[in-house]
Formats: sequence, structure tokens, C-alpha cells
Amino acid sequence: MDFVNGVAEQLTPSTFQHLNHYRHQVFVEMLGWELDTPEGIEQDQFDREDTVYVIAQNDQQHISGCARLLPTTQPYLLEEVFPELLNGLACPKENDTWELSRFAAVDFDNHSQAPTQLMSSEALALLTASIECAKKHGAKRLISVSPLGIERMLRNAGFRYHRAGPPKIINGYALFACYIDIT
Repeated sequence: MDFVNGVAEQLTPSTFQHLNHYRHQVFVEMLGWELDTPEGIEQDQFDREDTVYVIAQNDQQHISGCARLLPTTQPYLLEEVFPELLNGLACPKENDTWELSRFAAVDFDNHSQAPTQLMSSEALALLTASIECAKKHGAKRLISVSPLGIERMLRNAGFRYHRAGPPKIINGYALFACYIDIT
């Protein structure tokens, strides 16, 4: 597995187009999220010039995972869409805290992998690559909105993390916000 990262301007137009198609496959087609997106493309208001993408590619150079990193000094998903997950606490707005969102590790070319397999070695490798990328941008911790299964992955892999608030059921999904320490 290879990794590519950077803001949209640093990615090739083809890679960025494939990334948006991959995200549509995962989040709209596979997970059934009801997002207001053009057919075949998944982007939202948080895909900006300062958004950093981490992309995993399989041996065929097809996208097999992705993550989005956003500085919390600008509007971000948790702050704008899911602030209730912080249980009344203020949303972080710090240079050294970045948001991890649109995290997926599904290799559509690998038919032996269950599409919802959260604890795959690919998911751990993508999370590690995302952490390293965020660290290079000055992050000391990440914050993320995640399904509860991610907490098990973080714990089993030995990451230092803590909940930012209790889990809540939102649109039928058990979600929670958590901090991941990366220093």
C-alpha cells in the first residue's frame, strides 16, 4: 500500500477526481449516507483549499482508503454539523488540533475483505499515515466524529485517545467525538 497526501492543488486532477468518486462509493453507495452531492462525486463545504487529504493506493494504484484533515481554526465537520457530540463543551479552535474526517479503508479490488472491516491492517496503516501527515502540519492532536467501532480499533492498536463526550445516536448511527493524541 502506498500513500499520497496533500491539498487538492498538490494532487493530480485525476487523483482528486478518483478520490471524490471513491468517497461517493464508500459513504453514499455503501454506507447509505444521505448527502447532497452530485451523482458519483462526494464533496462538501469542508473540502477547501486548506483541506489536506491522505490517500491509500493498492498495488493496482487504485484508491483503497482516504482521510481528510482540517485545521480547527477554520469551520469543520464536528463544529458545524455534530457539535452536540461535545456535550456542551466548546469546539476546539487551535492551531495544533486538526479534525480527521471522511476516514475510510475499503479496497474495492480486494473481494476477500469485508467492506465494513474496521480493524483491518489497511485501516491502521491509513490512520498511522494520517497521524504522521497531521503531525507534519503542526498538529499535536486530532479530533474526530466516528462510529463506536473506531474506539475499539484505537484501543486495540494502542493509540492514546479519549472521548470528547458521550456517544449519541444520530440518524440511526452510534457516534462519538474523540481526541487522538499524536505527540
